[in-house]
Amino acid sequence: MLKKLFSHTIIYGLAPQVPKIAGVLALPIITRYLTEVDFGVSGVITAVAASIAVLSTLGLRITLVNSFYKSPSQYKWAWRQIYGFLTLWNIPYAVVLGAILFFFIPPEAKIHQWLIIILNVLPIVFFGPTNSLGNTYFQVKQMPMQIAVRTMIFGFLTVTLNVYFIAYQKMGYMGWFTSNCIVSMLSNISYWIPLNRKYGFSPIFNFKWRFIKQSLKISLPTVPHYYSSYLVDTSDRFVMKLVKVSTDNIGMYNAAYTVGSLIQNVGYAAGLAIGPLMNTAYKENNDKKARNLVFILQVVFFAITFTVSVWLKEIFQLLIKNAALQKVYPIGIVIVMAYNYRPMYFGANNKLFYAERTRLLVRITFIAGMINVLFNLVFIPIYGYQVAAYTTFVALMYMGYAGYYFKVFKEINKVEYYPFVWILLTVLLSLIAYFMVEAGMLIKIFSCLACSMTAAFFVYKFNRQIK
Repeated sequence: MLKKLFSHTIIYGLAPQVPKIAGVLALPIITRYLTEVDFGVSGVITAVAASIAVLSTLGLRITLVNSFYKSPSQYKWAWRQIYGFLTLWNIPYAVVLGAILFFFIPPEAKIHQWLIIILNVLPIVFFGPTNSLGNTYFQVKQMPMQIAVRTMIFGFLTVTLNVYFIAYQKMGYMGWFTSNCIVSMLSNISYWIPLNRKYGFSPIFNFKWRFIKQSLKISLPTVPHYYSSYLVDTSDRFVMKLVKVSTDNIGMYNAAYTVGSLIQNVGYAAGLAIGPLMNTAYKENNDKKARNLVFILQVVFFAITFTVSVWLKEIFQLLIKNAALQKVYPIGIVIVMAYNYRPMYFGANNKLFYAERTRLLVRITFIAGMINVLFNLVFIPIYGYQVAAYTTFVALMYMGYAGYYFKVFKEINKVEYYPFVWILLTVLLSLIAYFMVEAGMLIKIFSCLACSMTAAFFVYKFNRQIK
């Protein structure tokens, strides 16, 4: 079980990180040709596009996953109907996305307004939910290499195109949008061929409305849950735009998120790996196994995030060849440590998903998102854009731990997760890392080794309990 958790996490996590690491290594090349405005325009457009991204699937992924586990002989029929419905739905969704982008493109990018809109909606119009269905299929079938190979290929292609369009063609922020559109189209094609030709998942457009309505009845309550990821992770740039933060400062914050985004992606990859293993444990009525998998993942996250945070000043100096952008590493530490919420988040929420208690998710994840938005609206005008990192930390801690204290979870949960202990450790390690980033090299090396050895001990301990 532990071997599968780490091997799948490494495959899901390392595959996207290899090209992302290449992308980070490319920063010294492309940041010479980028300004704070370029980062700001990219951050605003990304935030605006992400503001309605959850509507592209209407939360129907829960129906895809549950039908696979609970109706193994009929799930293909269900998937084809959802595929057809979402393909049609994505056309009006693309129109709405284009309209929203039209009104929120920063003044500095108005010259490219229509081209930015086209580049963002083109993959949606042509391929709809193909990418999402392909990823879900290979995840539930526990075929991580299918996702990993695609991720690596298209990740490296993105990096290559970014260097070409930004460093050689001098396209600035348009280089990012152009690269993303090309790669998104090719990625969708790579999933469309096996889904439609090899595995027989061609969409049924004459779908049964009764089935779709029943599926939406379960899935729509999860939309606020999925939307919360945007509210916590990305909406801060959107709020900055609303409260008149300069595009330059938005760019500074976006740069501070560079390493935090890598940790965020590791958390996403860990979710892909641990989800099927926890569902299998629940099916076996073995909640303790599922819990210990969460504990193992949590201590590993502590070791990774603490080490990265302690050395973040040097990382920024090495990778970002822009003096102004190098100074935002303290914000980066807060963001990196905030993503320690992710493993414990799986402990409560995966159980709720498996039990189809989706209505509670709104009270966990959506409220976390609203906390982030409201705090940003209040505090950014007073304390500046930097405070957004701290509001993100608070919101993510709520998202990761609130579920354990609700009555519904206590009714379906069979083991103790000790949420207060884990959140206390998260805050303590964050404070230590925040101040230790300025310490000498020997102290940093010793502290990181001590953290890693402690994590290794607890991984061994929890793995023995699983066995």
